[in-house]
Amino acid sequence: MGCGASRKEMERGPSGGFTHDELLKVWKGLFYCMWMQDKPLLQEELGRTISQLVHAFQTTEAQHLFLQTFWQTMNREWPGIDRLRLDKFYMLMRMVLREALTALRMQEWDERQTEQLLELLTTEILHPDSEAPNGVKSHFIEIFLEELTKVGAHELTADQNLRLIGPFCTIAAQTQDSLVLHNIAQGIFETIVEQAPLAIEELMNELEEEELSEEEELSEEEALSEEEAQEPGVLSREPPKGLVCRAQRPLDKQAEDDNEDSASPVLQFDYKAVADRLFEMASRQDTPPQNRKRLYKVVRKLQALAEGLFPEADIPEKAYQNPRGGRRVRMKKRLSGSQLQGKTGRHAKEALRSDLSPGSMRRRRRRRAGGDPAVPQERPGGHGGRGAPRRQRRPRVGAKAKMAGCQEPKAKRKRTPEGQK
Repeated sequence: MGCGASRKEMERGPSGGFTHDELLKVWKGLFYCMWMQDKPLLQEELGRTISQLVHAFQTTEAQHLFLQTFWQTMNREWPGIDRLRLDKFYMLMRMVLREALTALRMQEWDERQTEQLLELLTTEILHPDSEAPNGVKSHFIEIFLEELTKVGAHELTADQNLRLIGPFCTIAAQTQDSLVLHNIAQGIFETIVEQAPLAIEELMNELEEEELSEEEELSEEEALSEEEAQEPGVLSREPPKGLVCRAQRPLDKQAEDDNEDSASPVLQFDYKAVADRLFEMASRQDTPPQNRKRLYKVVRKLQALAEGLFPEADIPEKAYQNPRGGRRVRMKKRLSGSQLQGKTGRHAKEALRSDLSPGSMRRRRRRRAGGDPAVPQERPGGHGGRGAPRRQRRPRVGAKAKMAGCQEPKAKRKRTPEGQK
């Protein structure tokens, strides 16, 4: 049974003419239709055709049953998908989610239907008791905000967006899976924080457009009042100019529409409301400590956004200040003192040389030289790093005494002439 025959069967009655078990069989056939398609363009066309079958059902309950059996099929078949076929099933999941949100938009984002769809997605994918593999969960969390932005960014309000991300707040506070917690925090909440400057900029642009439209309306009213004030017998050149301007306005509006299409839309959020919701979920007694710690970090970022502080504006200042510079200097001082304990000679010099900067090394060499111009300044950089005090050859004098057969030290040899006198 092809997709066309399936669509006719779905449009047959109010319930679509299918039970739960029958829809599972239908999805198994549709799954292997996608499995056998290897050409990328045909894969995209087939995925679009399959995902749009959700609109063939006449009732919301039938649509949700169709979506429920789809996610159950993906959860069941996911372990058998090889890496060469992953991309097309990722695409199919994205398209089905987009059409599900589109069906919700066609119902003008009804609260009851929104809650039913979110409950379905939570039960089949996000809930800890669901049979969804990690790959399905991770991809669903990654694409949710992207597809919601494509479908309803121009229509959804901040309260509606908060309601749509409500299940992610609940699961992030309850889950024992660290991977799910990380994916939700990164794919949902951190994405909201990163898109905050773009969302505020888009809101400001909308306000400016409203002001410009009001100014244009006022200018048109003034022009009409001036035309009415003129005498009827006197010819004026004002109307042709007005006609030219009216002919140019659609072009300007078309250019603005093109700019709006080229610029990616952004979801609007009330950051204080999102922070309060996360804080409420994270502060519960049954919230795991690691979840509470992770969510509190997000809460602080959202509270800063609510106060008008953007993290992007602080990064360059911190980078130029280099806050670790002072800490490194103190660490070098402590290391130089500890390394010199119990070390003498060349080992102590190597310890100092490893911790001090080139400027401090030059100052230390000048102190050792005592300012004597006869002492060459390049001698410390010679073989072995030996300085001027190391040029004394006292060990060689002892070696000559041993060669002469004298076993007494040099100090005792100097006393013998004094005894003879």
